[in-house]
Amino acid sequence: MIARSLIASRCGFLHAKRRSPCRNVLRSFVLSAALGMSALSVGQSSSAKDLFIGDAGDSSVKQINASSGAFRGAFVAAGSAGLNGPTGMIFTDDELVVVNQNVGGSNGEIFRFDGETGMFLGKLVASSDLNAPFAPRGIVRGGPDHAFYVADDGTRANDCANQGDVKVYSESGAFLGNLDRSAFAPAFYPRGVVFGPDGMLYVSARGCPISANPNDSLIGYVLRFDPRKKAFADVFASNKTVPDLHRPEGLVFDREGNLWVTSFRNAGDASDTDKILKLGGKTGVLLDKLELSKPGAARAFAQAIIFGPDGKLFIPITGNDTTTTGQLRRCNPTTKVCDNIVQAGGALQQPFYLIFRNSNPATLNYERE
Repeated sequence: MIARSLIASRCGFLHAKRRSPCRNVLRSFVLSAALGMSALSVGQSSSAKDLFIGDAGDSSVKQINASSGAFRGAFVAAGSAGLNGPTGMIFTDDELVVVNQNVGGSNGEIFRFDGETGMFLGKLVASSDLNAPFAPRGIVRGGPDHAFYVADDGTRANDCANQGDVKVYSESGAFLGNLDRSAFAPAFYPRGVVFGPDGMLYVSARGCPISANPNDSLIGYVLRFDPRKKAFADVFASNKTVPDLHRPEGLVFDREGNLWVTSFRNAGDASDTDKILKLGGKTGVLLDKLELSKPGAARAFAQAIIFGPDGKLFIPITGNDTTTTGQLRRCNPTTKVCDNIVQAGGALQQPFYLIFRNSNPATLNYERE
């Protein structure tokens, strides 16, 4: 529109004798603009399938084409604005919002980046804020107040007595309070968050991550909170109802309303594996599992997962095995057949959380372009 106005202003002073040539110029410009917009539309459709992955290996956010696995560069440069340990990410209001664990710092933070360029825009929540999260991980935005919900893993001062919280922030970053977890008796160390089809907030939680008690490493919960009451509602699933549910983190719902959640292996059981569990969306019962490694083999696990184009499940692999760490697997949730669209030792070092531009910031569902 700016260019069209410029042509019109330049042609206006030519009066009647020059109107015909100007009309031709304007017509040519409009045609070129239409073609340009068509090309832009194709480009946007293609980029909608780009996946953005926080890489804890170099504290960057990398852009990967979900169709080909091609590396499209660092969308957010390593260490940009002090980024040190990226975890949860969402796109909202044309911005990429990234949780910064601020590894080694006193508190975590929440960063804002331009959704098109990756340029740093500022901090939604700074580490110096009175109510900054200490060890933030997952983030979503939704609920009746369209607020940011952030899982804070807790353990401030390296003490299990300092439990975590789900913190709520306004669109400007103002602290709105912690969700009321008083009705949940066990110790609370939350990791992942997602809004479910029922409008409830689902939260994955584990035992104390620094506990010397080996039994704490087997604890796993998926809890439900009512965002209207800002309070704990019930236990959706636990390691008591689903024995394989250990230290869960990333969780997403599929098109049928079933919940998929990451689960880490029991180090005391040589036959156990790192895996993704499929739970009934209304019952919380175990329906299926997708194992990420073989029993007894080197570990290959996923911190977070996301559904993308064609209903495929995207799983970034990290661990201690150089033959699998850095993989990005694209899996058919029905057949459980996976393609390694990014190979180990490639662009990804320690991929954690991931998001599409078209991912709903509340449910994380992939919305068709």
